[in-house]
Amino acid sequence: MLTPRTDHLIDLALEEDAGLGDVTSRAIFPPRHRSRAIIDAKQDLVICGLDVAALVFTRVDPAIKVSPLARDGDRVKKGAAVLRLEGPTAALLTAERTALNFLQRLSGVATQARRYADAVAGTGVRIVDTRKTTPGWRALEKYAVRTGGCCNHRSSLGEHVLIKDNHIAAAGSLTKAVRLCRAAAPHLAKIEVEAKTTAEVKEACRAGADVILLDNMTPAQVRAAVKLIAGRATVEVSGGVKFETLRDYAVPGVDVISIGALTHSAIAADLSLDLQPARKK
Repeated sequence: MLTPRTDHLIDLALEEDAGLGDVTSRAIFPPRHRSRAIIDAKQDLVICGLDVAALVFTRVDPAIKVSPLARDGDRVKKGAAVLRLEGPTAALLTAERTALNFLQRLSGVATQARRYADAVAGTGVRIVDTRKTTPGWRALEKYAVRTGGCCNHRSSLGEHVLIKDNHIAAAGSLTKAVRLCRAAAPHLAKIEVEAKTTAEVKEACRAGADVILLDNMTPAQVRAAVKLIAGRATVEVSGGVKFETLRDYAVPGVDVISIGALTHSAIAADLSLDLQPARKK
């Protein structure tokens, strides 16, 4: 995930937090003052974003030595150390908050994803994310979703066709929207259609949709729709699915359940940096 876009996000975050310098740390610690630090987990979690956090520290000062003590995707117990650091004390403290912000957010998403993946284990249903991501953070948050054991839906509007209710309303009919997209899309592109009612499910099947998204249906309605589709299209369920009802929707015939909460409702994981004076030079 260490792409130019990630570099840009780190630069923006550091400019936001330390663009005017760290007046407190620079006042207390001379340039040669060095310390060691450990980042550890304050809760059980799935760790994610270690490389990003490491890059924050070295971006502030290349003299900081970073040693990972875990790998992204590891299930980490409360109290376990995940990153060891050593370098100029002022630089460590200047980078601390920005590095933790990345690490806590991405670990929160990964931890959330792991809960959802574990909840449907053995059903054959895949849990995928949505585009309900933090602006600018989509690639990182979708990486965190994968790290936690779930999968990604499309990352942008240009990846595949997804005909939603507003497309249908503006086009005049579901069938017309499918026909227009089929004519314009690349020959390998799949056509996905959102359906809210039994009538729309039937129309999507007749129109030749490759994927039918059952939107905001009850588990009973999903089971009925699966029977109507009868294997003619991939079945995705979305809308109204909560963690507590997840297994109710993971019924035979459902291939994918998309969950916006993987990203938009993930709580930042609790990690902290503990600093110990090391030595002066």
